[in-house]
Amino acid sequence: MAVAATTLPDLPELPALATLPKKPMPAGRPRGWYEAQNRQLKAMRLAIALLHTGVYRPEQASNRRIRATAVRIGVHLPSDTTCRAVRSLIHDAANY
Repeated sequence: MAVAATTLPDLPELPALATLPKKPMPAGRPRGWYEAQNRQLKAMRLAIALLHTGVYRPEQASNRRIRATAVRIGVHLPSDTTCRAVRSLIHDAANY
């Protein structure tokens, strides 16, 4: 029994964007705060990259597409929780 592999359509090349210099995080916070902050920063980077490729609605941003974008921009693969955060940010951007 052969299974047909589905592939994502070719996505446009991401433009080179100037980013702000990274700042060290403040010391003395609980570990959970750092984990949540890093998750939010990763979700923001992924949401911006998806918006640049023409993904403007949360239903267009499947976990698979978000993870493919993460590979393209050089970010570690996001968890399901981070993928939900990305869709939430895209939803907020669409309703802004």
